[in-house]
Amino acid sequence: MSRTAAEITTQPACWRRAAEEAARFTAAPRPGERVAVVGCGTSWFMAQSYAALREGAGQGATDAFAASEFPRARAVGAYDRVVALTRSGTTTEVLELLALVRAAGTATVALTADPATPVMTAADEVAVLDWADEESVVQTRFATTALAFLRATLGDLPGLASVPRAADDAEHAVTEPLPLLTAGQWTFLGRGWAYGLAQEAALKMREAAGAWTESYPAMEYRHGPIAITAPGRVTWLFGEAPAGLADDVHRVGGHFEHHPTTDPLADLIRAQRLAVALSEAQGHNPDRPRNLTRSVVLATDDSRH
Repeated sequence: MSRTAAEITTQPACWRRAAEEAARFTAAPRPGERVAVVGCGTSWFMAQSYAALREGAGQGATDAFAASEFPRARAVGAYDRVVALTRSGTTTEVLELLALVRAAGTATVALTADPATPVMTAADEVAVLDWADEESVVQTRFATTALAFLRATLGDLPGLASVPRAADDAEHAVTEPLPLLTAGQWTFLGRGWAYGLAQEAALKMREAAGAWTESYPAMEYRHGPIAITAPGRVTWLFGEAPAGLADDVHRVGGHFEHHPTTDPLADLIRAQRLAVALSEAQGHNPDRPRNLTRSVVLATDDSRH
């Protein structure tokens, strides 16, 4: 078993611990605060999901940004709190943004896997999830655990199970047979908070397997992206299905993959496992994805020239 595959199987236990620790975390955004959530790559997609969950729960306006695209004009006064996700604790764009908004007087919180990194002093408060850290380059368990942690801080969410219940679904997702392995193209869809999960599923397939993948909000699929759907291609939906979507996929010959009784976060595990399986089927090593490193640390402005 690859290192990546082994780490994927540990997610149910990680989520249960996340729920326990979230109950003791006092620096989470408070109801009514205006919040921005930032990250890079996978962490950005988890930020999108948390932002949608928080605002959908009526706890306050919540925006999600790639750290590099945070609107600098909002650095002063636009947000009560900025939450940053960074597994490595060293990501250049995240550290620079934390310094910017903190200097402007905005409260900052970070979630990281490594307590021996610069983010520990870059943010006012830090949740260290080092027990969910990974040796893998490709993020799996840290990302979902960070989202489970933030989700748990929101308390009971209408229409969504508790994090421990999601972990029960995850127990099945780490062992159940995988869906199709021979598709030539994959489109991942999601509504609301599940759109961030769709983005992440597509990224995992690109990172680990080099697969042709795309991702969209579910209701946008019929506004153009359905043109790519055909026999031998898969449309995979996370969460609630828009009326008639499955029929539209089948009508043009595509395969519709949907697990409506599974918590969408647990369903993401299936996509993670699939990415690893596809990588191995092509003779690749999922622990050594092409062109990727564990953390992106950029040169300073002076050293770039």
